[in-house]
Amino acid sequence: MRKIFVADGTLKNIGKLNGHALLFREKKAIAECIDGFGADAIELAPVKKPAEDKVICRTIAESVEHSMLCIPAGSTVESVQTAWECIKNAKKACLQIEMPVSTVQMEYIYHLKADKMALKIEELVKAAAALCSEVEFIALDATRAEEDVLAALLKKAEEAGATAVTLTDEAGIYMPEEFAALAAKAKKSVSVPVYVQVSDALRLAVADALAALNAGADGVKTAVTGDSVLLTGEFAEAVRVKGDVLGLECSLEQTRIHRDIDTLLKQVSRVSEDMNAAQGTSDILLDGGSTLSDTASAAARLGYELSSVDVGHVYDSLQRVLEKKTSVEAKELEAIIASSAMQVPSTYHLDYFTTTTAHNATSVSYVRLKRNDEVLSGLGYGDGPIDSAFKAIEEAVGFHYELDDFEIQSVTEGKEALGSSLVRLRRDGRLYSGNGLSTDIVGASIRAYINALNKIVYEGK
Repeated sequence: MRKIFVADGTLKNIGKLNGHALLFREKKAIAECIDGFGADAIELAPVKKPAEDKVICRTIAESVEHSMLCIPAGSTVESVQTAWECIKNAKKACLQIEMPVSTVQMEYIYHLKADKMALKIEELVKAAAALCSEVEFIALDATRAEEDVLAALLKKAEEAGATAVTLTDEAGIYMPEEFAALAAKAKKSVSVPVYVQVSDALRLAVADALAALNAGADGVKTAVTGDSVLLTGEFAEAVRVKGDVLGLECSLEQTRIHRDIDTLLKQVSRVSEDMNAAQGTSDILLDGGSTLSDTASAAARLGYELSSVDVGHVYDSLQRVLEKKTSVEAKELEAIIASSAMQVPSTYHLDYFTTTTAHNATSVSYVRLKRNDEVLSGLGYGDGPIDSAFKAIEEAVGFHYELDDFEIQSVTEGKEALGSSLVRLRRDGRLYSGNGLSTDIVGASIRAYINALNKIVYEGK
């Protein structure tokens, strides 16, 4: 029996549609579920906000036991380095170089001919291979590429250091026999594993995948849910039924897929509802005509259980903001909640912090806090200065809280830009948000974490 490699792209697909629709805990839950039912690889979304994505990927890497973590590395040498920083601590990591191979996409997206694209692919794959032992070249729009061009580009990727190549069918135009022929030709072009990412636009995804595998392809790309994708559950069932006949097997556990799929789909369906109805983003829109009740309702939809007093504080702050602008959306409301709701006496005060970070090195942070007359200090190691700073705070206070969400942004422009950080911690199912401002974004993040921490401590008294 030949073992088939299966990569699940559920997180990657969601990220392409709406990178910030999922919270930390939801991304972690999806990754754990996919890891649990046996996918050989979990594909992550492309990096959009490096500081946040490093923390997210570190969280996922710590919870994934068996699957390889794969992440798109972008189209520049700098973006390859950024992607590597996000997954370098994973037990098994892979950098993905995604570039078009059809004439129409090469010229329309990158304005490059095939010879120039070959040099681009070589540059990116070499940069990725210098950092990571596993590098996958994904040939986008492979089903519309010229055969000789596709073969040359796949070979160029292998020579540059790619350890696997993937053929994709974005156009959704291939029949099973056509995909089988494409896979067979690719196998002759390279000596590394060849994977296929089929489309279900013609409702032939399972048939296309099995035909390609029967022709020699080494693996497939699936997803738990989505439009025009090879569904993980359907592929696992097909292998169960026809695997013996075709001499194929995979690591997907059909029983666990059926058992755990509802949990995963609940996370994904929430995102679909958010996107379809714009819940939690543009659908939350407060203006001068919004009432106290409207404010309370919007806060509840964001996941906050506010007292009537806190709702009043948020409403008052909202009105002050609306004196300067016409409306407030979800993210702005969340920042208002963080700075206005449940303002409590500070148990912990930031006294001092220092952090060091360097290229290809673990970041180290030292944080010193004061609690009354007591001085508490912690040393943290992590993937980047913010990650290590949060760990240092946890060591100082002696507790670990679930990081539910984290966001940083610049609120002013220029060299002395003021940075804002929003941290949401979760304890016993409740959310506690903290906001921090500083010209130092690490300092803003530390202050936001301590602000949320003080709210947890105060309520627990």
